[in-house]
Amino acid sequence: MFERNRPEITEQGAVAVEIALDDGSVTAGRLMIPAARSAFDVLNGPALFLEFEPYEGDRRFLAKSALKAVKLLAGAKPQNLAQKARDLDGFDPHTILAVARGAPWDEVRAAYLARAKTYHPDRFAGVELPEDVGSYLSGMLRRINAAYAALEVAEQSRKATVARRQEAIYTSGARA
Repeated sequence: MFERNRPEITEQGAVAVEIALDDGSVTAGRLMIPAARSAFDVLNGPALFLEFEPYEGDRRFLAKSALKAVKLLAGAKPQNLAQKARDLDGFDPHTILAVARGAPWDEVRAAYLARAKTYHPDRFAGVELPEDVGSYLSGMLRRINAAYAALEVAEQSRKATVARRQEAIYTSGARA
């Protein structure tokens, strides 16, 4: 029977880890963790296997009995995110939008829309994020909007110049 409140597919997150196995091999990758649980819960839970995706291979299941050690790898520090959000030196709209100089306007607009969707804070409205991550997303969206506005002004100026060049400079009166 269909249950309205029970999701059929659980969302998963990934935690960067380094795993040492009983055979002496060490591999780094991502440990797949359900959205509502922590790495500690998954490692100490009743399941006999862990879902693991090594950086250089395909996703697989590892038996907990084969694990010797699991080391959580540190992610980006919150102060680094805040610093990145404040860092406005070297403002280059092409770099921010990830487009080449002289790219067609349609490509610039598509890149802007893709980047804006990626960093928009409303995309993560249903997820509880740390304050630093939320401010980083807002800062990046402001930078993306500023980069697009700068390129849009340049594009409008280019179109106006082309239009002026196409107009006749001088027209003589009607000939008799």
